[in-house]
Amino acid sequence: MSKLVQPILTIIIGIMAGIYLYQEFGPQARQQADTTAVTVVHAESLQVTDIPTSRRNAITEAVKKVRPAVVSINVTKVKKYIQHSPFGNDPFFSRYFPEIYGDRIIEQPIQSLGSGFIISEDGYVVTNNHVAGNAEEIIVVMSDGTQLTAKLVGSDHVADISLLKLDKKNLPFVKFGDSDNMLIGEWAIALGNPFGLFVNNSPTVTIGVISAVNRDFSPMEGRVYEDMLQTDAAINPGNSGGPLCNAAGEVVGMNTFIYTGSSGSSGSVGVGFAIPSNYIKQIIEKIKNRGKGDSEFWTGLSAIDITPYIALGVHYNSTKGVIVNQIVKNSPAEKAGIELKDVILSLNGIDISNSQSVRYVLNSLELLVGDKLKVKIWRNGKILEKVIILEKEPH
Repeated sequence: MSKLVQPILTIIIGIMAGIYLYQEFGPQARQQADTTAVTVVHAESLQVTDIPTSRRNAITEAVKKVRPAVVSINVTKVKKYIQHSPFGNDPFFSRYFPEIYGDRIIEQPIQSLGSGFIISEDGYVVTNNHVAGNAEEIIVVMSDGTQLTAKLVGSDHVADISLLKLDKKNLPFVKFGDSDNMLIGEWAIALGNPFGLFVNNSPTVTIGVISAVNRDFSPMEGRVYEDMLQTDAAINPGNSGGPLCNAAGEVVGMNTFIYTGSSGSSGSVGVGFAIPSNYIKQIIEKIKNRGKGDSEFWTGLSAIDITPYIALGVHYNSTKGVIVNQIVKNSPAEKAGIELKDVILSLNGIDISNSQSVRYVLNSLELLVGDKLKVKIWRNGKILEKVIILEKEPH
């Protein structure tokens, strides 16, 4: 019996070995191996267009629409300052030996970075006035790496908006959305050039929501910010002038400044502000119609809304109008006889109800440097009229 077992076991082991070898190296196994090899080759040749639809969403599609029209703005400005003579400013010697004893005006070129976006196929670009308003040279870098010299068409210092022009056609451009219809909580997408990181000729993208609308701020450095959009999308130095978009890929604002908190940090803390698109469109049209410099007038005063407490303090029996809280020395306002605590009631015959109406009235009047602005004021119970002759904004 034992003599029969050994041959039978040998046969069984041989059969099992044959089955194993067939599974590992047979036609079916070779077919599976070939399929795997094909899959590997295909994976190595994947392109962006081959990304599964499941990975695409409203945000990625919106970025795809807007990104080609976002630009980096490289600006060269000239800073002027007085260098005093180490020998003192002696009237006699400074007259005859000014190069030694006289004060000198030093011009120092300063480079800075910002963001912008193309708004038309013929090359109009929008950015902040504080980015490009006083530029001597402006170089625009597009998302495909193209570098172009831009011309400053005009600026509105008060609105903090500048319009540039590129000498090129058939450019990608953004579509404006309706900033008046923004919903608190809807997606907000910020694109731009934070910290100069326009890496590989591509803008940085950050995502958040619209945190609030209609945010108003007192005049800052001679600029008025009203009806601002607030977002928690990260905005950092260099983002100024870049677009804030909705999930449809429409530009609803221009990123302008951030709240840094009491720490004074220059980085984002999740509270950024953008000029609404509807206001941007108004200013663009005004700049186009006027040309460079026409709208850069200066009054030299700032005013705030009148609260019941303020009205009580100046013995004014209303809260209608705005009260002057600052006047710059030798400014057009001071020359016209405007004083602190004067209540402005109307401008060129148009009634003023609050600080927001001041901005809209000035925009609607389309004033130019050299124009006269009639100001009706209340002062200590009397109604007076003053005339401010508008001067060019000093830089």
